[in-house]
Amino acid sequence: MNGRFLLDTNIVISIFAKDPQIHNRIANVAEIFVPCIVIGELYFGAHKSVKIQENIARIDEFALSNTILSCNAETAKRYGDIKNRLKDKGHPLPENDIWIAAIAQQYELTLVTQDSHFNAIDNLKIEAW
Repeated sequence: MNGRFLLDTNIVISIFAKDPQIHNRIANVAEIFVPCIVIGELYFGAHKSVKIQENIARIDEFALSNTILSCNAETAKRYGDIKNRLKDKGHPLPENDIWIAAIAQQYELTLVTQDSHFNAIDNLKIEAW
């Protein structure tokens, strides 16, 4: 499987859990990217965990070994468009997920997620792993 993929938080958590299905799929991918929002969600989860320092160290290592995509003015423009379209549809999504979708669209990446609510976003390439 070739392509350029952006990982959602639930996929990174599956990587940390050593899910063999996710590891097999990633092994066959050309390029993997991670939104900065996902890294923030992971750190939030680490601070709520029992093993705070161990989890923070794991996230630090993961962040250093992957390409992290940040938000900029173009991301914000896409975020505003996506959020407005969802509002018009009467279909709100979690704020962080709108930012993640905006990054995926901005860089023309396929979002890898286990969350079906991303299907409500127009012009977003998605794969459910």
